[in-house]
Amino acid sequence: MDLESFWSWGTLTTFAGATACTGLFTQMLKNIVGKLPTQWLSYIIAVVLLVVTTAATGGWAQPWTVWALVPLNAALVSLASNGAVDAMRSMKRQKSP
Repeated sequence: MDLESFWSWGTLTTFAGATACTGLFTQMLKNIVGKLPTQWLSYIIAVVLLVVTTAATGGWAQPWTVWALVPLNAALVSLASNGAVDAMRSMKRQKSP
C-alpha cells in the first residue's frame, strides 16, 4: 500500500483513519500548544478533521443531521485516540527494566 492511498478522503472518513490521524496530529502539536490539556487538543483536532472530511466527501450542503453528529463523533474519535496513546505508554513502561 502506498502512502497516497493510505491518507485518502475515504480513509479519513472511517473511524480508524480519523483516530489515527487525530492521534498523529495531537502528538505533533501537544508541545507547541503548551497550556491546553492534551485531551482538549485531541478533541479540537478531531472536530476540525471531521468537519473537513465531511465537507470534502459530501459537500457543505449536507443535511443538518450529518453536521449535528460531527461533535459527537469527534468525542469518540478523540477518546479512542487518547486511549491508544495511553495503551502504548503502558506497554512501553512494562518493557522497561
